[in-house]
Amino acid sequence: MRTFQDCEQQTIEAKAPGYKDELKSKAGWRTRMDLYVLPVIGNRLISDITVEDVAAVLEPIWRTKYPTAKKLLHDLAAVFRYAKAKKLYTGDNPAKSEALEPLLGKVSHNKTHFPSLPYERMGEFMTALRAQETEAARALEFVILTAARSDEVRSATWTEIDFERGLWTIPAGRMKRGRDHTVPLSKPAIKLLKRQHSNGHAHPFTNRRGGPLSDMALSVLVKRMHDSSIMRGGAGYLDPAYNKIAVPHGFRSSFKDWARNLTQYADEVSELALAHVNSDSTRAAYARDALLEPRKLLMRDWAIYCRPSS
Repeated sequence: MRTFQDCEQQTIEAKAPGYKDELKSKAGWRTRMDLYVLPVIGNRLISDITVEDVAAVLEPIWRTKYPTAKKLLHDLAAVFRYAKAKKLYTGDNPAKSEALEPLLGKVSHNKTHFPSLPYERMGEFMTALRAQETEAARALEFVILTAARSDEVRSATWTEIDFERGLWTIPAGRMKRGRDHTVPLSKPAIKLLKRQHSNGHAHPFTNRRGGPLSDMALSVLVKRMHDSSIMRGGAGYLDPAYNKIAVPHGFRSSFKDWARNLTQYADEVSELALAHVNSDSTRAAYARDALLEPRKLLMRDWAIYCRPSS
């Protein structure tokens, strides 16, 4: 009688030696399992898990983070293949795409637009955000101040933070492009982290059990703030181009639009701040030194621009 968690740990140990980059691959697997799978089915007996259970794991990110969901689907399928080989699971593999599509639907592979808030409204939004006294609100504030992806912030650990130098270094295993990424921290970002530092957990931003916040925590927060604004007679927090509520990932677009329209920083500086990698030879030359000093100034100016309105 083994749980899903037992089997997934044994699966990755068996698979890892065959990976081209074992450490990176294991880190990616571990992050996906810890964030999306184990909180849902980790303690369940693997023999009892159904297609519906696998769909419940994937549904929150099936459309919003399909590349991650696709990797996770491969991970899950591997665990059940291992379990079947060990005679711990009978029946068809519940992590096959053909079994899940009737429950989750097909996903368009067109580039997804993430609804964003116009950068002109950032001060207004930050005022409302800082009035929210929740872990999700502090995590979203840090997402905005660093222009990072929400999953990078939610799974951040204190060991990645260098308070003395004002830097946050995200390891390659947690980055979309598979490279270490250093984020210069503005004074407001450092102040926020220091307020969180007494939480006694491995992560700066945690759920009630001390683990990473869920994928939905930040999205739900923005929706609630939008609804609250509408109830008070406000405008809410819509992307005017798409008439949809802004999402956490969309604040990266707000940052990019601000940098492009209101600053004189070279495009390469904001692209590197967003951890975007371009094959263009000029950008590759810029990327060699990561433009850390101008990025420090950029993030300082962004934090000043995002100050709550009076």
